[in-house]
Amino acid sequence: MTVLDTLAVAAAPTRLDPIALFLEADIVVQLVILGLVLASVWVWAIIIGFSLRIAGSRKRADEFEEEFWTHEDVDSVLDLKRRKDNPSARVAAAGIAEFRRSHRAGLKDTAAARARVAQALEGQVAFEADTMANRLNFLATTGSVAPFVGLFGTVWGIMNSFFQIGLQQNSSLAVVAPGIAEALFATAIGLFAAIPAVIAYNRLSNRVNGFEARLQRFADRVHAQISREMEAA
Repeated sequence: MTVLDTLAVAAAPTRLDPIALFLEADIVVQLVILGLVLASVWVWAIIIGFSLRIAGSRKRADEFEEEFWTHEDVDSVLDLKRRKDNPSARVAAAGIAEFRRSHRAGLKDTAAARARVAQALEGQVAFEADTMANRLNFLATTGSVAPFVGLFGTVWGIMNSFFQIGLQQNSSLAVVAPGIAEALFATAIGLFAAIPAVIAYNRLSNRVNGFEARLQRFADRVHAQISREMEAA
């Protein structure tokens, strides 16, 4: 072994270098990896932002509901809270608005008025839940698509390795190993983006369902209170 061969062996990397794999990969594989990395960054941004958002919504809902049931002037509570990002306030406002419209028209059919109030409350609860869960669609899409996008990069890289075998007429493992490693790196990045997305989607979907159930319980209490006022009218 010559001195140059000895230096080359000594300088050879002893572990995987993701940056080197990316830089040495084919342009198509690089684009796939770059897209998956951007998707992973956006997934984590959604996870963090959504977690903070739903925590803030719960806190504001707690404050509003406590004030709503203890404050005598409901209009002042709604006027103050409705301008803020408060799902509970919007649910209460929807039910009260429908009640007042029915009251102005005359409560000739109390059962029909109750049904309209219930529909208004349930519709607002569903709207709040849909709005809150809207950004979770990206997590579901990333979780299901990212592995296949990574697999596409892997297939392309392996095809390129076989092309190099034919071009150099050499089937040595040293010829194909770098290309295969770069190709498999795309699959690894795909899984890196997909696994957190799937876990977060399931977890955050459960939190949305729990918050929707909480809004529904609040809407039921509002409907019961409005029904009592209809009976007293």
